[in-house]
Amino acid sequence: MLQSSTIQPAASRPAVVSKAVSDGAQYLRVTEDGRNLWVADPASATPFGSMREATRMAIRLPAGLRAFGMPLQIELETYQLMNLH
Repeated sequence: MLQSSTIQPAASRPAVVSKAVSDGAQYLRVTEDGRNLWVADPASATPFGSMREATRMAIRLPAGLRAFGMPLQIELETYQLMNLH
């Protein structure tokens, strides 16, 4: 018998573009005019529809940035844990 699952398929999970910095991570926010800004809070980053879309955007950035696609939910949870004081 098959059981239903609440886990979304990987192709439909939102993701963000992230890069490592000395004090943690920064996330890509694409502005309305197409500029790329790096923000500390993943909640204010541009969400991509899937890991594939986020990874595609990351590899289009200059190689020196070493950016990666990361699952949005995991980044939000990590950010919250790291910022609880």
